[in-house]
Amino acid sequence: MEHWQLQNAKNKFSEVVEKALNVGPQIVTRRGVETVIVMSVAEYRKLKKPKTSLVDFFKQSPLHGLDIDFERRKDSGRDIDL
Repeated sequence: MEHWQLQNAKNKFSEVVEKALNVGPQIVTRRGVETVIVMSVAEYRKLKKPKTSLVDFFKQSPLHGLDIDFERRKDSGRDIDL
């Protein structure tokens, strides 16, 4: 990944975007600290997409198929001294 100082990235924003699309994510620094990454929407969506659906996630759980009692107790809890 290429690093860009913020001022340089602002001045050459079209180039930063073009490199993000064709080369890969571009890091922008501010005062020498890595601050943001400019990346393509396709790369971003790959990162955000869940590996499995929520249903499949629960099906793969080690608890899948166990008979677990989720019933709540009816008692009111414990007494507290005030």
